[in-house]
Amino acid sequence: MSGLQGVNWQTASNRQAHHTDRFYSQDLIVRRGQPFHMSVTLSRGLSSEGSVTFTVSTGPYPSESAKTKAVFPLSNGTSSSGWGAQLVSNRNNVLNISILSPANAPIGRYTLNMQISSQGSDSMLKLGTFILLFNPWLQADGVFMSNHAEREEYVQEDAGIIFVGSTNRIGMIGWNYGQFEEGILNICLSVLDNSLNFRRDPATDVAHRNDPKYIGRVLSAMINANDDNGVISGNWSGSYTGGRDPRNWNGSVEILKEWQRSGFRPVRYGQCWVFAGTLNTVLRCLGIPSRVITNFNSAHDTDRNLSVDVYYDPLGRPVEKGSDSVWNFHVWNEAWFVRSDLGPSYNGWQVLDATPQERSQGVFQCGPASVIAIREGNVDWDFDMPFIFAEVNADRITWIYESNGALKKNSSDTHSVGKYISTKAVGSNSRVDVTEKYKYPEGSSQERQVFEKALRKLKPRVSFSATSASSLARDEPEPSISGRFKVAGVLAVGKEVNLVLILKNLTSDTKTVTVNMTAWTIVYNGTLVHEVWKDSVTKSLNPEEEIEHPVKITYAQYEKYLKADNMIRTTAVCQVTDEPEVVVERDVILDNPTLTLEVLDEARVQKPVNVQMLFSNPLDEPVKDCVLMVEGSGLLLGSLKIDVPALRPKERSRVRFEILPTRSGTKQLLANFSCNKFPAIKAMLSVDVAE
Repeated sequence: MSGLQGVNWQTASNRQAHHTDRFYSQDLIVRRGQPFHMSVTLSRGLSSEGSVTFTVSTGPYPSESAKTKAVFPLSNGTSSSGWGAQLVSNRNNVLNISILSPANAPIGRYTLNMQISSQGSDSMLKLGTFILLFNPWLQADGVFMSNHAEREEYVQEDAGIIFVGSTNRIGMIGWNYGQFEEGILNICLSVLDNSLNFRRDPATDVAHRNDPKYIGRVLSAMINANDDNGVISGNWSGSYTGGRDPRNWNGSVEILKEWQRSGFRPVRYGQCWVFAGTLNTVLRCLGIPSRVITNFNSAHDTDRNLSVDVYYDPLGRPVEKGSDSVWNFHVWNEAWFVRSDLGPSYNGWQVLDATPQERSQGVFQCGPASVIAIREGNVDWDFDMPFIFAEVNADRITWIYESNGALKKNSSDTHSVGKYISTKAVGSNSRVDVTEKYKYPEGSSQERQVFEKALRKLKPRVSFSATSASSLARDEPEPSISGRFKVAGVLAVGKEVNLVLILKNLTSDTKTVTVNMTAWTIVYNGTLVHEVWKDSVTKSLNPEEEIEHPVKITYAQYEKYLKADNMIRTTAVCQVTDEPEVVVERDVILDNPTLTLEVLDEARVQKPVNVQMLFSNPLDEPVKDCVLMVEGSGLLLGSLKIDVPALRPKERSRVRFEILPTRSGTKQLLANFSCNKFPAIKAMLSVDVAE
């Protein structure tokens, strides 16, 4: 009988042909629907009447009916569908074989065996294992993406930009996706094997892994720790003891590795961009094209009525009542695949959101929801459409508690939610606005038609005149004054915050206005941390007069309560006797001092490079407990943690460290500097690495 002398998986050439050559892993990693080549050396040649069959299997309970196992012969032609093996050549006991998987095979780790039957006896040879991924390069695969530049960005790019901040101050942070780093692919497969679905019914779960929408939904549940010991534990309290401040992470690699190292215990802590950055890593790693999306003024509508209610007390203090809220920004993902369940016009980008906000089918998971279907208001379709539609479309209703405790509706706003929906451009760090992919232009007739269609589907029994904010707006008396906050001077941590409240009398009568103002430090999702300032004034306004009232909040007032978000919410409740109050609100973001990175040598592959960090303490007091965290795929393995000496007031710090590039091309170096006065100062630098 023939024994096995050796297997050559032809890893280098297969990985290049299958676009998996960037993975640091030593495994054979191939994409479905595309042949890979291998050669098998036998102890003696195949006899002419001998036959060869192969068996591939994946998961703990492989079965042919579930398509998690296939048995197929070695043939000279190609097989029509399903798995196939073709003999390319047979010389000196060496069989060169080409193996083809179906374009809809389940992805994951496979075992390949070979059986040789000749002269009535069989021998079974174990050839080894390989990993099968989705194939965005192949038209027959449901994740196919035809545009080369987009494929390079959404599958192969391992660093990116996530937009954060607020509508009047859009900022950006770098994120290291690192989907090709050592061990990450195995961890991504472990994410699937730790899911509730796999634990309940592994055979069915593995059989469903051929479907990107199934995998996307499972991952949206697994990246958060709720329900299933998933990857990241969320925390929006402003207190992060027992874990890392969510703003300190530079990327997903450290998070995924820590989750695996701890025996799959949730990593503490994440907020929305951390969940989205990590989900993006896993999607790209498995071969599903994906990108990160930021929605500014994102509504969190808990009761499916397409409106969010916000409350104030008579002294101008925001009241945390009910669970509806409007987040300054919220970050989710889009993944690219077909929707055979909805029809071809809904193929393309699908929303997946791993941030645990609301349960879906009993679990914190969200999506996939077709972006095109969201734009059309098809809120009765799969999956989680009402929630995502509300995130970008909800009306915002303001309520005020009267001094006698009664609750009074104050105003409604149909166009503040769902602004500047943003993602990183293909091939550059610019911001691309994709708002028009999610909704028709604000104020257009189509936009209101879609909104009313969505409301009808969600609340078929409610009459329209009563619910939509546009009709409520008609019943509200026109206010006699208007107000807005204007920023005066610089907004920087350590400096006084100077704002001006501008009040304007819109009538030809004299008006007396009582203004109650407060300022709170907040977390970006609106969680109130602490009141840091308050003031009350009464002003007399002549007909059509505009006046300015200065607001000053000192560093001493906000210093202890400012979170890494650097956000302060100022509100003014303006009351003219016998008229509805006018609520004026403004969130300001304070700038951190600059952290500078510079490369001191030319960067070349496998040659150590010196990098310098510069930081000046802008405060009149010392800063201590300073730590610098650095990472960047292709520039250093893992991450660097450097303790930086304490800094006297106004002192400048210079820290040098070494990186070792492993790949050529433009790579992103990310740094996070934290100390007792500045919880998270970010810097990023593009480094061009020569061969």
